[in-house]
Amino acid sequence: MQLSLHHIVPHHLRERLANQPSDVWGKELVLQGGAVFVQAPSGAGKTTLMHILYGLRTDHDGTLQWDALQPSKTDDATLSRLRATDVSIVFQDLRLFPALTAWENIAVKMHLATAATEQDVLQWMQRLGIYHKKDAPAATLSYGEQQRVAIVRALVQPFKWLLLDEPFSHLDSANRQQAIALVADVVRQRNAGMILADLDENNYFPYQQTLRL
Repeated sequence: MQLSLHHIVPHHLRERLANQPSDVWGKELVLQGGAVFVQAPSGAGKTTLMHILYGLRTDHDGTLQWDALQPSKTDDATLSRLRATDVSIVFQDLRLFPALTAWENIAVKMHLATAATEQDVLQWMQRLGIYHKKDAPAATLSYGEQQRVAIVRALVQPFKWLLLDEPFSHLDSANRQQAIALVADVVRQRNAGMILADLDENNYFPYQQTLRL
């Protein structure tokens, strides 16, 4: 699945971008797969970019296309199908349901569209050290545990692209490596593309391309 950005400029960043070079904003950019790293300092629009890619924001100039589909010009049902089958995301703010258990938060996504069995998911939770928390309400989990639940939730659905917004920011070194390994395994199995946005440079994955906001 090809991702094309044609001179995207968020309205609230117009003035700032007039004097700030970027590899993304205002550029013609075509991504066809692989692992892409987007490095962005605070305030450069990292989360804004992720929300635009996911079709949550349309307050920008230019156009975005997933193949021929433009999220800003499509109907809600088509956009929902795109999110259910082609594009998955780990939000920076996670967006878990606090009253639901860790397992229930993941199961919500599995009921919409799943590419993983229940056994797969339980094994993933075991790999990430959160299996013993599967029946605990999300509100009672540490932020790092919630982050791992959000990662598993994003992986259960089918996807051609995985969007990751600071996905490992609250994980210690050991848990981060486990999460990186799981994401890499699933992305490779799906032959999917991946876009990871973060504040600092990293070598989490063998990136084919690095872009700076």
